Amino acid sequence: MANGQWYPAEWPDRIRALADGTLTPAVPRRAATVMLLKDTAAGTVVHMLRRRASMAFAGGAYAYPGGGVDPRDDEHHIRWAGPTRAWWAERLGVDETGAQAIVCAAVRETYEEAGVLLAGPAPDSVVGDTTGEEWEADRAALVARDVSFAEFLDRRGLVLRSDLLGAWTRWITPEFEPRRYDTFFFVAALPQGQRTRNASTEADRTVWIRPQEAGDGYDKGELLMMPPTIATLRQLAPYATAADALAAAPARDLTPVLAKARLEDDEIVLSWPGHDEFTKHIPTGGASA
Repeated sequence: MANGQWYPAEWPDRIRALADGTLTPAVPRRAATVMLLKDTAAGTVVHMLRRRASMAFAGGAYAYPGGGVDPRDDEHHIRWAGPTRAWWAERLGVDETGAQAIVCAAVRETYEEAGVLLAGPAPDSVVGDTTGEEWEADRAALVARDVSFAEFLDRRGLVLRSDLLGAWTRWITPEFEPRRYDTFFFVAALPQGQRTRNASTEADRTVWIRPQEAGDGYDKGELLMMPPTIATLRQLAPYATAADALAAAPARDLTPVLAKARLEDDEIVLSWPGHDEFTKHIPTGGASA
């Protein structure tokens, strides 16, 4: 039985076009996604959403809350707690402005798509409940980009808790994909008193699931996923608690993972360095194996 690896039918043609110079790679847009964890009697579970089948990018695939950086995510008056912007810049391999934008995108997208907010009224606190009409109005304004995340935090008198995030890995969409993202993956624990909900217009289902169970579903072909999603699920599976995963994050390698395609005899070989399970052998006629 085939596994659930997301593999668009148009990729072989685009790979060939890239190889013969008729395709110019799109510039990847910076993005952030958060693997939100919580501990249960059955073990640690991760929050996932299923992208609507109608979505142009990865329709029907399971993923985590996340999205692109808003140009306003680098506004300097954001109240900030935890490691400094300089620390995050070194950790993420970007400048300080970029580091703030990426961390802000991670926190903002988690709130926009899951209703969970990693911020509090003080550097050592976190909001306990983000439900209700006023919260929903603020969330909708963020989604519509009527207000920036900095403005939202300022209005609420909140401090962004960067210490609640752990940088986990970094993947860049292949050069032959028209929609490209330079995505930073983070881990975070669900704050006490908060609960997730499907707040995303891009998702038709959300679940809390053990990483091992999700991986098994992928292996059986029951759950569709992009390579970075199943790769991170496999990486999370050994950790017994959310705290254990967060403690492991600082030592994680953030060298970007970028798919490579090469012509070899009469086939195209598509591979992701360090992740052999995703390798595809595509005959020049177009079928894949």
